[in-house]
Amino acid sequence: MSKHGIPWPHAPIHQLSEKGTYFVSAGTYLKAHHFRGSDRLRVLHRGLLTVAQEYGWLFEAWAVFSNHYHFVARSPPDPSNLSDMLSVLHIKTAEWVNKLDCTPGRRVWFNYRETRLTYQKSYLARLNYIHQNAVKHGLVAVANQYPWCSARWFERASSPAMAKSIYRFRIDRLQMPDDFEPASDW
Repeated sequence: MSKHGIPWPHAPIHQLSEKGTYFVSAGTYLKAHHFRGSDRLRVLHRGLLTVAQEYGWLFEAWAVFSNHYHFVARSPPDPSNLSDMLSVLHIKTAEWVNKLDCTPGRRVWFNYRETRLTYQKSYLARLNYIHQNAVKHGLVAVANQYPWCSARWFERASSPAMAKSIYRFRIDRLQMPDDFEPASDW
């Protein structure tokens, strides 16, 4: 409680009122590695891509780890369904992983943050950030070697000149909370 008796909000305010391209990050509760290992990562990865498609979000970049994920996606005409989309993903994956671990009712997901990207250089830098995230976390030497991110798909789907151009955008100046340390056994 603050000194004025009003509780401080412990979650970001989600203001999804305009169609656009969004950067989204979500993490597990207490940064626990609930999705450690290739089988669990595969399920989370497939679930994220499937639910996004069902809700009309068009992914441009994504990276999935044992305790968090990031993506850049173009919204449907009404982006306010992001919360519903992530709720479906989080409920289904939490139930699945809790069943595997014999821990019914355990809290798996914490929260998510979204940012509407309106500045082109910021957008391009975030695309590169997501592609390079597995490298940043020390999981692979080259981004396209990590199977649960979009780098390999991006390099195949775009022209070599486009990939080279996006990979040149600096990511060291981006101010984004990403203090997760994913598990190295994938």
